[in-house]
Amino acid sequence: MQHLHIIGICGTAMAGIAALAQDAGWRVTGSDSGVYPPMSLFLAERGIDVCDGYSPDNLEPIPDLVVVGNTISRGNPELEALLDRGLPFRSGAEWIHRHMLEGRHPVVVAGTHGKTTTSSMTAWLWEHGGWQPGFLIGGIPANFNQGVRFPAREWVVLEGDEYDTAFFDKRSKFLHYYPKTLILHNLEYDHADIYPDLEAIRVQFRVLMKLVPGSGHVLANGDDPEIMTLAENSFGTLSTYGFGSDVRFRAEMAGRDGRNWTLFMDGEAQFQVSWKLLGEHNVLNGLAAAAAALIHGMPPETVKAGLESFAGVQRRLQWRFEERGVTVYDDFAHHPTAITTTLTGMQAALGEEGAVWAVVEPRSNTMRRRIHQDRLPTALRDADRVLLARPAARGLSAEELLDVEQVVSTLNAKKPGMARVVDDATQAIAILNEESRSGDHVVVMSNGGFDSIHKRLQEVLKG
Repeated sequence: MQHLHIIGICGTAMAGIAALAQDAGWRVTGSDSGVYPPMSLFLAERGIDVCDGYSPDNLEPIPDLVVVGNTISRGNPELEALLDRGLPFRSGAEWIHRHMLEGRHPVVVAGTHGKTTTSSMTAWLWEHGGWQPGFLIGGIPANFNQGVRFPAREWVVLEGDEYDTAFFDKRSKFLHYYPKTLILHNLEYDHADIYPDLEAIRVQFRVLMKLVPGSGHVLANGDDPEIMTLAENSFGTLSTYGFGSDVRFRAEMAGRDGRNWTLFMDGEAQFQVSWKLLGEHNVLNGLAAAAAALIHGMPPETVKAGLESFAGVQRRLQWRFEERGVTVYDDFAHHPTAITTTLTGMQAALGEEGAVWAVVEPRSNTMRRRIHQDRLPTALRDADRVLLARPAARGLSAEELLDVEQVVSTLNAKKPGMARVVDDATQAIAILNEESRSGDHVVVMSNGGFDSIHKRLQEVLKG
């Protein structure tokens, strides 16, 4: 049994690689700092030993191979020891390519938004259709209760992350995946810590397009101009999907909440979907996954049944608890577009049923900056109440940080008393305990744990 050690193991992707390597027969260890659920629990349940903190001692006994997480940079004591000792190392994406993808059919979902949900839906459709896929997804699909599985057959579904690969490889991770089927979902500016502008991200996507073989397939969101510009350079067979009239796969919603919609292929209605997912964005996610299944020959009735039995993804508008009549959700939304679609879908479904609270922690490297300063008030307009946390500086100057007071002031100018700034989760919990009422819905939006706010809020509301 070979020994694989992963530096930065508790990141979503790295924890997934740990599980894949374990399934493939490796002995796996790792190290990290500042971990939080769900990945810390995921690793513990698998019996994978995780060292708390980084140290040269974590490289004893000497592993056969080390995977270096993309958050690990020079100066990390464990990384420095690795380099000094000349031990073999790889990026996570390179390990995936060499040990999971060679000789198989990668189905890659790429885009700024919706990657996790769409790849989860795609993997579930493949599973429901009996195709037994492997998968690597940056979340936990409820149908599988895990985000990774080593492939038993030819199919592998991957969430195609456009973030860079490692300190020694600044290409996007998805460039290691060599898709034979590529879903291009959308493209906006994000990851301001590594990309200076949208054009820098476009370059990565253009290279990705060149990796699809002529015998492959590209499914492009026909409603997104950026994606359609990319699709002009497709070498594989191109199919389009969306809500517009000139796409091959079209969705028609029966209502604003997205709970009922019809799929059309080549202008002909194929089936109607009735499910519990909310929002136009989820309809688009489902349409993309369904289109991928249909072009590979899955029967329409199987696709319909698979969509309707999809159980969602952890941290994607995930119901957490209800106390004192207040319903609390966990949502990964950390970009204005994602915030908008989540809140719009909730309001369409709930109508006048209580107030919708948006509790937002600007935690990602992009959200902490002023990149989306002007877009954030618009993104939050469908909330009834907003609690916006102060972002941590983490090396940014005051001039670079998101001006949360200005965001709140803009919101309150249109709807007095709607929004306020909170210093931390403790202050947010106190406000929610005092001011939320039975029938209200609280959506916590963060790509981190926000100081275990869900658990602490539940305890306070219980009294």
